[in-house]
Amino acid sequence: MAGSRNRLQALIKRVAPDAHWTHCVIHREALASRQLSPELNEVLTEVVSVVNLIKTRPLKARLFSALCEEMGADHTSVLFHSEARWLSRGKVLSRVFELRAEIRMFLEEERMYEAASKFSDEQFLFKLAYLSDVFGKLNELNLQLQGKDKHLPHLADKITAFTRKLEVWGRHLDRQNIDVFENLSEVAETTDSRATTVIPCIKQHISSLRGLFQKYFPNSSAQYAWVMDPFNAAAPADFRSAEEAPEAQV
Repeated sequence: MAGSRNRLQALIKRVAPDAHWTHCVIHREALASRQLSPELNEVLTEVVSVVNLIKTRPLKARLFSALCEEMGADHTSVLFHSEARWLSRGKVLSRVFELRAEIRMFLEEERMYEAASKFSDEQFLFKLAYLSDVFGKLNELNLQLQGKDKHLPHLADKITAFTRKLEVWGRHLDRQNIDVFENLSEVAETTDSRATTVIPCIKQHISSLRGLFQKYFPNSSAQYAWVMDPFNAAAPADFRSAEEAPEAQV
């Protein structure tokens, strides 16, 4: 539909030859954040499996809701995971992390002891906490890219800032510092084991995430420098003299 030869791009170019086509920024952000290592993907798969077990069976959903109410939980249900909804993964992981104790008890009552044991395993909980943290931050970025009056230079700045945050988080992890990940820090403080055992896995994911953002957003903010600071940045090479001259006369 968006073909450059005889479809949408071509039709637009006929009317406005100087128009530039850009891939949806939010879609690129979603693509960059999808890839997970086998270790982390195993945790996500287990979470989705448990959520589907509860949500797709009305009786189990009601029993789980009643259990959450008895335990005084703030929420009484888990959320469905949908690959088509870009904010879904972060919301699902956040809710499962919040209700981890209730889920473990529910699975034990259902005699699903193998699944329940996952929610008692410290390594599993460390990874679940990290995933809920990092996808929560990705959701925040996603929401910042949405809404009215959003322009490419501003969106590019958001992407560049997030990529630099990934660099900072990587340096913190080199020093065994996990303070930036709130849920992970919370779990580490309440368990006997230290979260340092999962830091290599987290560092690998942060590094991979940074690489994917650089792949999908090459020179993200640099290409709009002439818009943000026209008096100090060089104009694009394809600018005609008539387009560049008014800039110097302002």
